[in-house]
Amino acid sequence: MSNLDRQAPLSVCGGRGFVVAEPVRELLTPRRVQLGESTEVRRLLPNLGRRMVGAWAFVDHYGPDDIADEAGMQVPPHPHMGLQTVSWLHEGEVLHRDSLGSLRTIRPRELGLMTSGRAISHSEESPKSHARYLHGAQLWVALPDAHRHVEPHFQHHTGLPTVTAPGLTATVILGELDGTASPGTAYTPIVGADIKLDAGAGARLPLDPDFEYAVLSMSGEAEVDGVPVLPGSMLYLGCGRTELPLRAASDAGLMLLGGEPFEEEIVMWWNFVGRSHGEVEAARLDWMEGSRFGEVRGYGGGRLPAPALPPGALKARGRVR
Repeated sequence: MSNLDRQAPLSVCGGRGFVVAEPVRELLTPRRVQLGESTEVRRLLPNLGRRMVGAWAFVDHYGPDDIADEAGMQVPPHPHMGLQTVSWLHEGEVLHRDSLGSLRTIRPRELGLMTSGRAISHSEESPKSHARYLHGAQLWVALPDAHRHVEPHFQHHTGLPTVTAPGLTATVILGELDGTASPGTAYTPIVGADIKLDAGAGARLPLDPDFEYAVLSMSGEAEVDGVPVLPGSMLYLGCGRTELPLRAASDAGLMLLGGEPFEEEIVMWWNFVGRSHGEVEAARLDWMEGSRFGEVRGYGGGRLPAPALPPGALKARGRVR
């Protein structure tokens, strides 16, 4: 999924200076962003005061949206570099096309994992014949310097492993949870898991104290470490935890996101993750005028133009204040 913000800010993220080294309960309020004509998303990362969670650098939650009489998601071809996109659905379908020739329909609780590496472009759309409701999350993972120029590739996994306890089922999307590993390729120590809690259930999820964590609420009424987390909001938990208490007042859906704190500072702008302002400026020019990001074939429309860079953003060096 693209960041369609036409005034996309340039952000410096990563580095351990932003990491909370002890357990905390920091509730993040989403920013509402229009994605095309019919889809509004709630953006949780990057957030004011909280840029990343491990290598997770971007989190959008959308739906449930009734799209029975609408086109649904329509995101034209757009570029990515230096990151992985994670497409995750609770309801509906999304048709993925990319400049490698991939064509896949992603369905609920199937992993669509696109590693952009040095450069890729893709589109995402609801199929012409689609389910009534669309509900899911789109997430980005920043690639570490050693792997950020890897050859682009796309993975689609339909049978993901699970961790179970009474009243709880956790599907391991990326990385590892309680000794159970996702088949998706990960380039940093990381975890992403989709958690289903039955009404009245309580559980304690094992965690790695060296990781920082956050929990995104997808649906229902749940408490995370005693804090009510409403759908579309996210609770940042810091580091230093060995377990996480969860309790549900109704059937609830959560996403656990975590990982080893990302030590490198990154520059994130629009749909690019780089290491310098000049790097994202060059990527923008390549998308507008070059062939580096390839061509998405079969999408019924033009590609997405890049927004203007923030005035003066590239004159500064180092941190953006």
